[in-house]
Amino acid sequence: MPRKPPQDRAGDAAIYFRLLNEIGIIAQLSMARLERVLPHGLTVAQFSLLNHCVRLGDGWTPARLAAAFQVTRGTMTNTLQKLEAKDFIRTETDMADARSKHVFLTPAGRAAREEALALLAPELARLPEALAPGEAAALIPPLEALRTWLDANRHA
Repeated sequence: MPRKPPQDRAGDAAIYFRLLNEIGIIAQLSMARLERVLPHGLTVAQFSLLNHCVRLGDGWTPARLAAAFQVTRGTMTNTLQKLEAKDFIRTETDMADARSKHVFLTPAGRAAREEALALLAPELARLPEALAPGEAAALIPPLEALRTWLDANRHA
């Protein structure tokens, strides 16, 4: 495959920057909307952790969660402490390594996540005003591919 001329590569970079910029703005706007409806004084970070445990299962260590969310261990510890105070998660000491803990969602945590989704439903119901369901569905595979690549190359 022939190499692209430098001006073509610059054009590609501009396209990818514009794409990532749009995704960033969409993330910011959608998170602000989400935070307005979250119950129990949840922050987006706390809800994201509850959602993560539902989607991918629980039992993760705080260090692994911090890496997954790309935050410091201290930040993750703070989030976990706040969720534990609300009885939305519990931590258990690892039997094989007493220095390590594992995080588990409680029934109250699962219910809080479901309540948040129910409160978000009216907001989601308005999205077809901007984007038809078929258009949204068509965006998912390329966005998943981009997320997968970014995740695999996060330290590159």
